[in-house]
Amino acid sequence: MTEVPKDTGIAMALLERMRTQRLPRAFALKEKVDRGERLDDGDLAFLHEVFETAEQIKPMVDRHPEYQNIYTSALELYKEITDKALENEKGADTAG
Repeated sequence: MTEVPKDTGIAMALLERMRTQRLPRAFALKEKVDRGERLDDGDLAFLHEVFETAEQIKPMVDRHPEYQNIYTSALELYKEITDKALENEKGADTAG
C-alpha cells in the first residue's frame, strides 16, 4: 500500500472521530471554562489524548497541506481551552 492511500484512510477516520467525538467534547469544554469552571481529571485526560494524537499525526499533516487548516484550527481551539483553564485554576488558587 502506498503512503498516499494509507494517509487518506487514516485522515478520513481521524476526521470522522473529530466530527463525532472530539469537537463536540471540545466545544463543551470551551463552554465550561468560559463559565469560569475548572477542568476535572477526565477533561484533562481528554486534552492530553488530543495533544498526543496531534503529535502522532503531525508528519501526515506535513505531507498533506490540504489538512493543515483543520489541524491548525483544532489545535487553536484546544489551546484556547487550556489557556482559559489555566486562568481559571490561577483564579481559584488566589480566591481560596
